[in-house]
Amino acid sequence: MRKKSTANRQAKAANNKSANGFIRIISGQFRGRKLPVKDVQGLRPTTDRIKETVFNWLMQDTRGAAVLDCFAGSGGLGFEALSRFADHAVFFELDKSAASQLKENINMLKLDNAVVKQGNSLSLLEQKTQNEQFDLIFVDPPFRQNLAEKSCFLLEKNNWLSAQALIYVEVESELSDLSSPDNWMLLKEKTAGQVICRLYQRQTN
Repeated sequence: MRKKSTANRQAKAANNKSANGFIRIISGQFRGRKLPVKDVQGLRPTTDRIKETVFNWLMQDTRGAAVLDCFAGSGGLGFEALSRFADHAVFFELDKSAASQLKENINMLKLDNAVVKQGNSLSLLEQKTQNEQFDLIFVDPPFRQNLAEKSCFLLEKNNWLSAQALIYVEVESELSDLSSPDNWMLLKEKTAGQVICRLYQRQTN
């Protein structure tokens, strides 16, 4: 029985290991580093090709930015921004195991300018913030859960955004009619396979 139990544990560990994966930082001070990612339902890391497009759009705007990764998942967008010398980043993540992995990856990269907040992103965004506003925000939620549009309006309503904040939104391609706050200007848009990528800039009077 002991041998069988040991074999079962080893098989389970092997399956878990194979189910998990890695993301790769594509540029900046951590270029080429691979970070472990938990296999979590709904977690959909942004592909390297899309990340390259997004950060080409943001080339002049990442350094020194205060970053909020609203549905962090693997943290691929937030870590990419930190690699490119963003000032600091806050990661929101609902899943406990994914949040724990984000913390481990922060420690692995020896970052002292990144924080993980484990919890429901919409609930976190419902809280008005007066002290901290963000210059660069990533909204890349799990598909088909009606999260992106709600997040965008909460960001605007509850004072999360700096005066001319940039907001990157990634949604499933069927959401071509996604609404955004009236004072957000669409700067860039690209359809890549099953996703639509949009970059907005907040406008203030």
